[in-house]
Formats: sequence, structure tokens, C-alpha cells
Amino acid sequence: MTTLDDAHATTSGHARECFGVALRLGVTSFGGPAAHIGYFERCYVEQRQWLGRDDFAAMVALCQMVPGPASSQLGFMIGWRRGGWRGAIAAWAGFTLPSALLMTLLAIGLARFGGQGAIRDGLVHGFKLVAVAVLAQAIYTMGRSLCPDWPRALIALLAMALVLALTGPWVTLMAVLLGGLAGAAWLRGGVPAVVGEATVSRRLGVAALALFVGLLGLALATDTVGIHGIAGLAALFYRSGALVFGGGHVVVPLLRDALVPGHWVDDQTFLAGYGAVQAMPGPLFTLAAWLGAVCAPAGAGWPVAVLWSAVALGAMFAPGLLIIMAALPVWQWLGHHARARGALAGINAAVVGVLAAVWCTPVARTALLRPIDAVIAAVGLVLLVRWRVPPVAVVAMTVLGGAVWG
Repeated sequence: MTTLDDAHATTSGHARECFGVALRLGVTSFGGPAAHIGYFERCYVEQRQWLGRDDFAAMVALCQMVPGPASSQLGFMIGWRRGGWRGAIAAWAGFTLPSALLMTLLAIGLARFGGQGAIRDGLVHGFKLVAVAVLAQAIYTMGRSLCPDWPRALIALLAMALVLALTGPWVTLMAVLLGGLAGAAWLRGGVPAVVGEATVSRRLGVAALALFVGLLGLALATDTVGIHGIAGLAALFYRSGALVFGGGHVVVPLLRDALVPGHWVDDQTFLAGYGAVQAMPGPLFTLAAWLGAVCAPAGAGWPVAVLWSAVALGAMFAPGLLIIMAALPVWQWLGHHARARGALAGINAAVVGVLAAVWCTPVARTALLRPIDAVIAAVGLVLLVRWRVPPVAVVAMTVLGGAVWG
């Protein structure tokens, strides 16, 4: 078995190469996590042959089984395999920075030049309509793959009902945990067994887990009610990043529950950012860059907005990268225990229900204000699902429609 120390000693010189390849992916990979995996397979497996198909499939399976941004975690692991810890960081940075920089600049631009006029309001409304269409597509796609039978469909429906019936920052987490318990009891082997080999030593895995848990404990203990400082911002984003199962779209309810009730940001601005990130290449988690920038103190200037954006982005991604390091040494155990796999299948099913509840409120409730809004969002959904139109084109069309009729 190849350990991190061995890999670092033999491949640390490839970090620059990892950054260059990941950067090209970061500026061209549109379409969300599922599409990113396809881009990665063509680039890393077929074209560059940095790893085999079995190892790639094993990494994909692991990323689906732990919290965090799946495509970013996958790129991180491939960079690790190629260039040690330097290669891992380089691969993550190359894939993430283009979208993060664009989201930060967009947030600063709208805040500084858009004012509260009709143009800004129209663009914000258009981005909210994008969120309606894209989240509906995500629910449809994830529902077909993650809820293929009646037990998982029932778990999804119960999770949806729980989130719609109750309010509070912990409702989403409660629904996901209950889904995991139900999956452990009702399901067996709901996700495929993991193959391949670990690339992280057990000692480093334990250290990553300890750091993950320690930072999570600190984030949970940080009082962010009425205290809008940069430490509270980091705590909110770390908590959300540590609890995201199921990919980028699942971050929507967690971040909204963390930010909107605490008056860090309003629903309008939050949903506008979620719509805007659909037009960006790279990971959906770069929504954190937008939110960090708009949460910065008013009138503080763009350097402060950039700092807050960077802190939010780092806190959002850190738990997912730490947990993937911790999981690597034990992924064989997870993959070959039916009860653990059943629990993960239940978690994935509950995530579908949580997303459906969020689509109902606040996404559709705050965006579909008139019949024309429903028409624009429905056309966007049909273009995405039926005609497979690239998401960036659908975003442009929807935002234009929202701006014209907003």
C-alpha cells in the first residue's frame, strides 16, 4: 500500500503540473459535480493516465460516502496521488480559484455599482429564477439515482415533511441523521463496495480526523448570534461545510439556515448568489466566496470584502478536505460493511427530501412571484433536463428573462 510519505517523496515535484491541469479544468468545467466527474475521468484517466479506472471509481465512491464537495475532494485526491500534499493543494487551488474569484468580483461589483436600482434588482431576480430551475433539475437527477426503491423514497418524503414542518438551524441535520438511522435499519448495501487502495498513512488520517473534530467543536461552540465578526463567519461556514452530504446543491439549506435567520444576509441576496454560481465553472461550493463578500461590513472597501470572501471560502472547503484525508485509511472498512453502506444510502435519500423542501421554500416561494416567472423557470428546467443545454447558456437566458421582466 502506498502511503502519503512514499507518495510525497516520489511525486512532490509534480505540484506545478497538478496546478496547471486543474486550472484548465477550473475554467472549463461547467455543469456541476456530476459533469465534473466526467471531465476528470477524461482528463486524468483517459488522456493523462495518472490513475486507472478502478482507482478512479474507488475515489468517486468514497467522495459520495463522506460529507464535503465531491468534485473538489476527487481532484484533491488525484493531486495527492500525483504530487503528494503539495500536488493535492495545487489541484484544489487550480480547480477552485477561477470560480471563487469570479464570484467575489461579481458580489463586489453588484454591491458597489448596482445600487438598489432596476438593473440590479432585475439581475438578482433572474439569478433567483436560475436557482428554481437548477435545483429542480438536481432534485430530479438525484432522486432517480438515490431513491430508486420505496424505502429510500419514503425516507426522502419523511425528510421533506420534517424540514417543511419544523424551523431552526438544526432541522436539516436532524433530517439527515434520521435518514442515516433509517438506512442502517432498513437498507443493506445501498451504495457500492469500495475498491482500490488508500494513499494516506493511518497516522496522518488520525491527525486529520482530530483536527476536523477539534475545529468542528470550536465552530459549534462559537456564539454567532448578533455578533457579525470574521471569526463568527468562519465558524458558520466551517459548520456548514462539515455537514454537507450529497454534493454542492445540499449546501443551500445549510448555509441559508446559518446565515439568513442570523441576519448576515437576506434571502434575496442569498438566492441571487446561488443562481450566479450556476454560471460559473468549477465547484458550487464557491458560493461561499459570494456570501463572504456580501457579509463584509458595509462601506469597508473591496480589500475587506476580498478578505471575508477568502475566509468564508477556506472555512467552507477545509472540513471536506480534512474528512477525505481521515476517511482514506478506513474506506475499505466502510465499503465492505453492509450496515454502514445502508446508513450512507439513507443519508443520501434524506438529502433528496431536504432539497425538495428547500425548493418549496424559500427558493420557489421567493422567486416565483408572477406567472411569467414560472414560465421562465419552467423553460430553463426543460432546457436543462430535456434538451441538455449547457448550464451556462440556460443561466444567461434565465437571467436575461428575469432582468427584462423583473
